[in-house]
Amino acid sequence: MKPKQLANVLIKILGLSLIAHGIPGLINGILGWLQFTSDNHLPAFADPGHNSHYWMMVLYALFPLAIGIALIVGSRWLVEKLFKDEAE
Repeated sequence: MKPKQLANVLIKILGLSLIAHGIPGLINGILGWLQFTSDNHLPAFADPGHNSHYWMMVLYALFPLAIGIALIVGSRWLVEKLFKDEAE
């Protein structure tokens, strides 16, 4: 396997890893928000700003997902930039 091909595969694996790490946070944030909004009353410890906590969890989970997708889609372009001076 040539170095460019190996780098392409490794970058795609890194992208898949970032997606795999972002999915649980995304699910946790969405399910937490749904549970919070479906409750008819707020627990004694919850304040009205508690709802924003779940949105922040969703946003923080979207960053690795977006970066992972960008790495997978742009892996060939990135490999060409990294290995622009290297001959096949």
